[in-house]
Amino acid sequence: MRRADRLFSLTQLLRPGHVTTARELAEQLQVSERTVYRDIRDLSLSGVPIAGEAGVGYTVSDGFSLPPLMFTAEELTALVLGARMVQSWGGPVLAGDAERVLNKVAAVLPEGMQERIDSTPLFAPAFSGVSHNVGKTLALLRDAVDARQKITLAYTRDDGQQSRRTVWPLGLFFWGRVWTLGSWCEMRGSFRNFRLDRMQSASATEEVYPETPGRTLRDLIRAESERCEKE
Repeated sequence: MRRADRLFSLTQLLRPGHVTTARELAEQLQVSERTVYRDIRDLSLSGVPIAGEAGVGYTVSDGFSLPPLMFTAEELTALVLGARMVQSWGGPVLAGDAERVLNKVAAVLPEGMQERIDSTPLFAPAFSGVSHNVGKTLALLRDAVDARQKITLAYTRDDGQQSRRTVWPLGLFFWGRVWTLGSWCEMRGSFRNFRLDRMQSASATEEVYPETPGRTLRDLIRAESERCEKE
């Protein structure tokens, strides 16, 4: 990590009203405590209102804050890569949102950092592409998850058989090249995952499913984790 990035990260780790020891700061920044002491001294000399001492810990004065939207080079790289992944695999609606996010970030970055948005050499190309139907289905299911609306599906199973289901949409998962809908299936009375590219049709009903213990997104994730541990 560059020293400028480390100093910036250090100011973010110091919070008003909370004392953080040099050892804790060193562990989070992956440097020695001696380096932390030196950085604390330099930040104090530059005007950052740091209070505290070696052996006790450090904090910053109330009211201190950094200007918004300051990023280290690594953080900006992560942001650009994440946005590119969404543009390639998130469907047309989220792709447009990701583009607008990058434009907003570029508009407020310091001049020396702006070129990193275009020059970051990390990509997530969708070689086979996300079909238009999957993109539309993804947008519909996102809205249904937020509104807790039941969904009716016409679905092609693994064995090629056609199936119709009414499900409670709980969450959407991306597995590298495939999106799945994690849900509670009324017909099976259990959790089921459905691939979006196998959905022949999907429509939201007017019925809102209840928040039911044992049938929540957290329960789904727990059940999947337990299943994976057994395999």
